[in-house]
Parts: sequence; C-alpha cells; structure tokens
Amino acid sequence: MTIPNIITMIRILLTPVFVIYLINDRLIAGLIILIICGISDGLDGFIARVFNQKSRLGSYLDPLADKITLVSAFVALAIRGFVPSWLSVVVISRDVMILIGVVILYLTGVVLNNIKPVASSKITTCFQFITVIAVLASEYLVSFKDYYPYLYYATAVFTIISFLQYLYQWSKLMVGKVEK
Repeated sequence: MTIPNIITMIRILLTPVFVIYLINDRLIAGLIILIICGISDGLDGFIARVFNQKSRLGSYLDPLADKITLVSAFVALAIRGFVPSWLSVVVISRDVMILIGVVILYLTGVVLNNIKPVASSKITTCFQFITVIAVLASEYLVSFKDYYPYLYYATAVFTIISFLQYLYQWSKLMVGKVEK
C-alpha cells in the first residue's frame, strides 16, 4: 500500500460526505470537500511520480476516484435541480458506456494494457469539475449565472467527444483483433 493509494482511498471515502452536503443544500461545504479532493488528486499524483510510488492499483484507483466523485456530484446536483438532468445523463451515460466497452474488450480477449486515455478525456474531466465547482460556488458567481448554459453545453460536447474517441480507439483494437 503506497501513500498515493491511501490518499486516493481517502478521496473515495470523502465522496459520501460530499454527497450529504449536496443533498442538504450545503453547497459551500460541498465545495470545500471537492477542493480537498482536487488537491489530494494532485498530491497523490505528485507523490507517486516524485517518490517513485506509482502502482498498478493506483492507476485504477485514481481515475475511479474521479469518476465516483463526479458521477455522485452530477446525480446529487441533478436531483436537487442545480444542474440540468440532461447533462447528468450525458456524463453518467459516457462513464457507463466506457465501462461496458472495457468489459466487452476484456471478454473478447483484447489486451487492456493497449487502452490509453484519449486526449479529450482530461479536458472532459476538467470541464466536468469546473461545472460542479461553478454550480457549488454559484452563490458567489451570480454575475456569471447567465453563462452557465454555455458551460453545460461545452461540458456535454467534450463528454460526447471523449466517448467517441474511446469508441474509435476500441474499434481499431477490435479490428486488429479480428484480423489476427
């Protein structure tokens, strides 16, 4: 067990606390937890690289922690009416379809080590986090509220683009598998 993995697990354990704050309309407290999660995300990656503590478990846990936090945030915020439900459906559907795609690749014998994060995936995660942060901080960003719909559309577009890039990558892997 490495220090980065412990930090990542703490981040995962903070998610229920984060959701409880969102459910109870304590958006600033939720924002503080989200900021702590963001800082810990950067910290675990920094420690893993600088102190040579990268691990296979960490390579799975880190993106999983992001997904758990973001999916939980979008579900809770949509239920509370803070984000459009269609945006939550787009975000969650992408992650579910990616999971299904990975399972299909695994079941068909495709070596999963060949799957790399697509370029737009980091941008997507960034837009999703920015959207959640903007919503949680909306009390302090009142003058920007007119721009929120544009942020929602941009987040949806990058979310869809990243899924399509994964789909393209997987189709190339499957074609290579069929040709062998």
